Amino acid sequence: MTAMGKRKHLHKSPAKEEQYIDLGDMAFEDEKLGAHSGHMIKVAEIYRFEDIKNLTKYLYEGHTILIDYTSISNDDMTLRRVISELNSIAEDTGGDVAGVGKNLLMATSAGMKIDRNKIRGSY
Repeated sequence: MTAMGKRKHLHKSPAKEEQYIDLGDMAFEDEKLGAHSGHMIKVAEIYRFEDIKNLTKYLYEGHTILIDYTSISNDDMTLRRVISELNSIAEDTGGDVAGVGKNLLMATSAGMKIDRNKIRGSY
């Protein structure tokens, strides 16, 4: 109340429009726009032992490769040579090689290990 007994009315300021920020539109300094930073999982098919040469550069760069070897699955000698070469590269890079399915191998590098225990769904 004021000195004369009248109440002083408070006037509200016009309502401010609520503003929302779309985080998808924001860019941060440590992010590279339009480019993937880090390592990727590459998918490859091999048809002969010589195809391993094309995959080694990806392993040395730190990528993980999922390899479909269906076309050489019946050739035991070639398959042994491929696995031996992949094991050698994994040893060089501190990675791992494991079979992850029928006719599928996974090769990792840069200290990444493959867990041999499968996570299975319930029945």
